[in-house]
Amino acid sequence: MRIIQLMLVFILCGAGAAMAQSNKQTLTTAKIKVPSVQCNMCKDRIQRYFLKEEGVKSMVVDVKKKEATVKYYTDRTNIENIKTAIANAGYDADDVTANEDSYDALPKCCKKPEDGGGPVKKN
Repeated sequence: MRIIQLMLVFILCGAGAAMAQSNKQTLTTAKIKVPSVQCNMCKDRIQRYFLKEEGVKSMVVDVKKKEATVKYYTDRTNIENIKTAIANAGYDADDVTANEDSYDALPKCCKKPEDGGGPVKKN
């Protein structure tokens, strides 16, 4: 009986170690240029969009630098998917152009200055 108990303990320990090994995830940080970000509303839209994106741990957008810093799990997504998601939200991301329909749906302040947008200036 004691041998059976010991064998069960070894089997369970081995299975636990194997599961811990298979659940090992690689977290990567990347910076993406988002030149079409104009204001804090843009920042909030992009960050909120990524709350539901699979594999993205965090997304921080810097409006002044026009840059997004993203932390993501490489076993769940990749940088191209993230750039495409930013484009689907209506913003340019490095070499990926914004989705036209999503861009048209943005508020006026979030559009590019050449399209009559940009942040509202306070007097």
